[in-house]
Amino acid sequence: MFVFVLVSGGAIILRDRYFSSSPALPLPDKPSIVVLPFTNLSGDPEQEYFNDGITEDLTTDLYKLPGLFVIARNSAFTYKGKAVKEEEVRKELGVRYMVEGSVRKAGDRARITVQLSDTTTSHQLWAERYDRPLTDIFTVQDEIVQKIVTTLKLQLTLAEQGILTRKGTNNLEAYDAYLRGLESYLRLTKEANAQARQMGEKAIELDPQYAQAYTLLGRTYHREWMWRWSSDPQTLEQAFALAQKAIALDSSLPMAHRLLAYVYLRKKQHGEAIAEAERALALDPNDSDGYETLGEILSFAGRPEEALGLVEQALRLNPRQPVSLLWLLGRVYSLMGRYEEAIATLKKVITRNPNHLSAHADLAIIYIDLGREEEARAEVAEILRVNPNYSLKVIQDAPWKDPAQLERWLNNLRKAGLP
Repeated sequence: MFVFVLVSGGAIILRDRYFSSSPALPLPDKPSIVVLPFTNLSGDPEQEYFNDGITEDLTTDLYKLPGLFVIARNSAFTYKGKAVKEEEVRKELGVRYMVEGSVRKAGDRARITVQLSDTTTSHQLWAERYDRPLTDIFTVQDEIVQKIVTTLKLQLTLAEQGILTRKGTNNLEAYDAYLRGLESYLRLTKEANAQARQMGEKAIELDPQYAQAYTLLGRTYHREWMWRWSSDPQTLEQAFALAQKAIALDSSLPMAHRLLAYVYLRKKQHGEAIAEAERALALDPNDSDGYETLGEILSFAGRPEEALGLVEQALRLNPRQPVSLLWLLGRVYSLMGRYEEAIATLKKVITRNPNHLSAHADLAIIYIDLGREEEARAEVAEILRVNPNYSLKVIQDAPWKDPAQLERWLNNLRKAGLP
């Protein structure tokens, strides 16, 4: 696996993580932290969703603090189920502090242990065990975050303190349904998306004021529309309405603004999309996904140079590189005319996911521009292998702001043999 390392001047270089001689990622100039996935001690694999949900909530709370540098969930979860050493985490993620924990959930009680360590010294800075009723789970999460803030001697504004004590619901059943839905949504299949929708609907039924549940439900509709699992033209409108409802209930919810940004992008309302994505980043200044969202929107809006800076920031927050982020880097390189870098990056995407349709399509477009028609046709053959129904009609509504860019896309793919 290759990792992009930010160095002075904003340049990025590649390094192979599998070589032990690889240099460690540099520590940021502010306190940096990662929340590793909490271990499930219940003996019941069905409880994994609950542990992952606690990890997710703690990470999301810390995202909101501009005085911190917080590693993305995607990178943190690559350590799930593994025994790791502080030095390893410091080197691979470039963070000074590491949060670990475990959960034993039984009946109506939960025992949560948590510790904060300094990865540069391997010293434990703080540890605590909470043995509480499940109804106290939100209070426990607040206490953990506040203890981290105190231990790291962070100075919070009154507004930041208010954000940290605000929760989406006090209904434990609704929260449980939301966590189950989130776990399903992250499995990225049509069937799991349907399960996530059921859980989102259940959470809303249990608590009609639960903004996060509306956001989750909206995301299932957006994914269904994006991945063509439904031909219903109202699917995107459902996502739009649910995002607006979530924001009406809680305007400080970054994910709701990100969802609305994506819907505006699909509607080709680029100004509104950019504004919503910027709002999400202002609320979550440590969120790698937020930088990725704004970067993707700016790439479609014809501003790839700005998008590149955002992708670089996302990569530093998410050093383990989700494929979506690596693909976006290749797309941005392509739009900037940096074709060789684009080709190298997109090939890495395909190495990790041979069925990545967008990466194959972007490569075909680049190869046509370079006069390498045979290679372009090979990429289109891969697209049709993955999805025989893929055609120019599928992508004719791609949300490019400049019609000439859409025309280039369609013409190049037509030349490469896409029907």
